[in-house]
Amino acid sequence: MTVPGPEGTVRVETTVDGRERAERVARSLIEHRLAACTQVSGPITSFYRWEGEAHVDEEWLVVATTSADRVDALVAHVARIHPYDVPEVVAVPVIGGNTAYLEWVVEETRSGGTA
Repeated sequence: MTVPGPEGTVRVETTVDGRERAERVARSLIEHRLAACTQVSGPITSFYRWEGEAHVDEEWLVVATTSADRVDALVAHVARIHPYDVPEVVAVPVIGGNTAYLEWVVEETRSGGTA
């Protein structure tokens, strides 16, 4: 199955240090039409190195589904509202799926979406 339209669909992930913050990020992405859908899950355990030291922290995962041409704006928005100095924000292209859903994602990330 192919991704509809020239835009394509992308899933963007970030983590934050609490459920309320994760929900704030998720809600903001929907309100600004930067994502058609977001999910919050957690807590998760993150292992990472920061400023030369190994860390283990509890975090919450935010996954946003958007159209490819909205990724830059979404990443910039997350960077502005995120509580971390250097937030993890990664985008992964969607290579297939339910065509009706993928078309809905593109529609909802436009100013004239159905929501």
